Amino acid sequence: MDIARKLELLADAAKYDVACTSSGVNRSGKKGQLGSATQAGCCHSFTPDGRCVTLLKVLMTNVCTCDCAYCVNRVSNRSIERTAFTPRELADLTIGFYRRNFIEGLFLSSGVAGNPDNTTELMIRALEILRHEYGFRGYIHAKAIPGASPELLQQLGFLCDRLSVNMELPSAASLALLAPDKTKTNILAPMRQICDNCTEDAESRALSRRTAGPLAQRKTKTAARAFAPAGQSTQMIIGASPESDHHILNLSASLYRTLSLKRVFFSAYVPVTRDPRLPQTDRVPLNREHRLYQADWLMRFYEFSVDEIIDEADPFLDLEVDPKAAWALRHLDLFPVEVNTASYEVLLRVPGIGVRGAKLILRARRHSTLGADELRKLGIAWKRARYFVTCKGAYAVPGADFSAPWLRAQLAAPIDGGAHGRRSAKEVPGQLSLFDGLDAQTGHVQPKMPAAPSPLPQGRGGEELLLAGGGAAALPLQERRTGAQRRLEPKSGAVPGNGARPGAGRSAPRPQTAPRAFAALKPAVEALF
Repeated sequence: MDIARKLELLADAAKYDVACTSSGVNRSGKKGQLGSATQAGCCHSFTPDGRCVTLLKVLMTNVCTCDCAYCVNRVSNRSIERTAFTPRELADLTIGFYRRNFIEGLFLSSGVAGNPDNTTELMIRALEILRHEYGFRGYIHAKAIPGASPELLQQLGFLCDRLSVNMELPSAASLALLAPDKTKTNILAPMRQICDNCTEDAESRALSRRTAGPLAQRKTKTAARAFAPAGQSTQMIIGASPESDHHILNLSASLYRTLSLKRVFFSAYVPVTRDPRLPQTDRVPLNREHRLYQADWLMRFYEFSVDEIIDEADPFLDLEVDPKAAWALRHLDLFPVEVNTASYEVLLRVPGIGVRGAKLILRARRHSTLGADELRKLGIAWKRARYFVTCKGAYAVPGADFSAPWLRAQLAAPIDGGAHGRRSAKEVPGQLSLFDGLDAQTGHVQPKMPAAPSPLPQGRGGEELLLAGGGAAALPLQERRTGAQRRLEPKSGAVPGNGARPGAGRSAPRPQTAPRAFAALKPAVEALF
């Protein structure tokens, strides 16, 4: 089988692995080596400097000895074509795509070919070729195979930037039913090892920096790779088993707390095979997956606890309004809040105000009292926030029925996109057309002629003046001929004025996200999974 056909099969088989996240790695390029991982991300993601980066997302092989009911690569599925990359093929393919500027990194997963150790050894060999032979320094995210030996897992961790172990399903009972070849122990053991190895590696590197001199620090920093510097993540399939959102969020909170996960990914169940053990449905609503991500964000950055977001009495998230708005509707006694006096923690609880918006409000109100117009200019989602705040003591929606049913109806209604926030005052031009000014008779485009330039103003003695910096200052010019060329240059001693403020054009530093906090201890992972 040729390499193009292998790529087609193995890239298509990898599309169910979810990992659209920033990498968390800051490693610049190095002379004589390839690639960089400057805050890059999986799939399509944006770096702090505005670059959009892409990873080659493939499986090492779609041959698998496991019989997971929900997986298209299950061993009992006889309808798919099986293939595998050799380590050399995968490494050459990655470098070929990188040199053509198609990708900036690799996302590597695999089916279980033979046994977990054999599959992990193939992945390690491919990454060794990339890192050592090609000197590739780009971002690599590798999926660890449950059941692989600790020695191989440690070796894999020093070759990649992020490791992840898929939990697959939110409970051991569902795992035994739908994925009988995988066990709770085989999944949690490598996750604990990755957490411990990351901690030990970070502590040992910090200790060596404190005890060694500057030259030794520089050598240590460049010679030894860190163990999975971007940490670990996991993925759960939502809707293939009966667990509630309350159970899933409690499990996620416990994983963040006990195993130091960077991210928990949720993947709505998509039926790709037929099996009586699976739910008889076309697909799980994607809005449920979206609400789980919103709730996960509230836990990690907005200091919400699971019990504040959802409770056992109503264990599924509301699909009509987001979790933050649902919490506000249950606690109307705390609203509306005055934006000019509310604390940072209170502002974070207001629907439509995020972490960045709350910090901007605190900064802006030091200089003036904020009203609705000022909040819009700060980028606050005014369409939602106006129902829960007062500005200068006045409610933003006078005459409104401040009750849960009425507010819910307003929040559940679709928002006219682009009609709020800082975009409200901008004129959005229509899409440019290649056929503007097309002559119907000749079929040729008549280009629009630019307007004639205005004559330059005259200075003393009839000299022309060149306006510099948008008209802030004028420079007297003199004409000088050199051969057949004629050019204008400023007279000696003329000092241009650019009319710009010092530091203009520099973007303001982005505020840091709020620290992760949980109000109460959650049950242990073993008790939930």
